[in-house]
Amino acid sequence: MQIVGPSSQTVISQRTRLHFADWGNPDAPPLILLHGGRDHCRNWDWTAEALRGDWRVICPDLRGHGDSAWDESGNYTTLSYVYDLAQIVHQLGLSPVTIVAHSLGGNIALRYAGLYPETVRRLVAIEGLGPSPNMIAEREETPLSERWRLWIEEKRGAAGRQPRRYATFEDALSRMQQENTYLSDVQARHLTKHAVIRNEDGTYSWKFDPYVRVWPPVDVPQDDLHGLWSRITCPVRLVYGAESWASNPQEDGRIGNFSNAEVSVYERAGHWVHHDRVDDFLSELRAFL
Repeated sequence: MQIVGPSSQTVISQRTRLHFADWGNPDAPPLILLHGGRDHCRNWDWTAEALRGDWRVICPDLRGHGDSAWDESGNYTTLSYVYDLAQIVHQLGLSPVTIVAHSLGGNIALRYAGLYPETVRRLVAIEGLGPSPNMIAEREETPLSERWRLWIEEKRGAAGRQPRRYATFEDALSRMQQENTYLSDVQARHLTKHAVIRNEDGTYSWKFDPYVRVWPPVDVPQDDLHGLWSRITCPVRLVYGAESWASNPQEDGRIGNFSNAEVSVYERAGHWVHHDRVDDFLSELRAFL
């Protein structure tokens, strides 16, 4: 029997077209799978296929990513991403919703769950707490004026930078494999296929807006962010790869900001645990959900 893939749907948020992959099963409980920065919604295909029989799986493309529109202002703030998630839940009538999110997506989902704890049933965040306390302390040692000036320079640089062009699909594939050496060839090809567009001259470029690389120079104060996390009432699973750059919240103390959270660490895994340890991750996910 042929496996039927997801349908492509759209919603409008902040005058921007947001794309999402809908895996069907509309009468099942809703499950949002939210990707990370410079990624796309089809990176969840293995998870979505495994869970679509029991859940209504919705996989959004963040603004400026995948098949969603680029933000005309080029300003990609975390607050805008949170608003988009709130709009998707609201417009599609998904509350109460279960969310599984990676990296930037996890950061967004955790903030949303703190704002609207009554709408989230369970939440899994794969390396989604953002920079470690040490990284934040180092950043805040830099005067705000310097951070703002650097941001302006980076924005100017992004404005003059054209999306990188790869002569062949294999060249883009090689870059994908460099980013995560744990990927199998099948995984890397699938992820690359959905991550690139074919330019008119036959070259390939990544779909994401180059501006998404330029992070705003300021964010909500850490105390306020921790306050948001403390408002989350649903069970939370914080997933980490033992070989990732990300800081383990069990070790750096951030777990103390949650009232109902556990940390899960995977050996032989980096930043993309849901790719690096697919079967083990799905086993834990099913049990938690």
